[in-house]
Amino acid sequence: MDGIKFLKGQDNLTRYTWGTHTAKHHFCATCGIYIYHQRRSNPDELGVNALALEGVMPSDLPPVPWHDGVNHPSDQV
Repeated sequence: MDGIKFLKGQDNLTRYTWGTHTAKHHFCATCGIYIYHQRRSNPDELGVNALALEGVMPSDLPPVPWHDGVNHPSDQV
């Protein structure tokens, strides 16, 4: 989690949580774009919006696995 360095705008982030409050989602308070979140499945990791990273081209990245929001792996018994 120490690998992220904010170049600007950190003071304009707002945080949103729900449910267990384990995941902490951070958005731009002005435009609402998602920037990053502390993950629910592993709170020691961050999920980051690749478009928010300087020098990263999303088209160069491999496909990203995703969950439908209803059947989250952490909810499975």
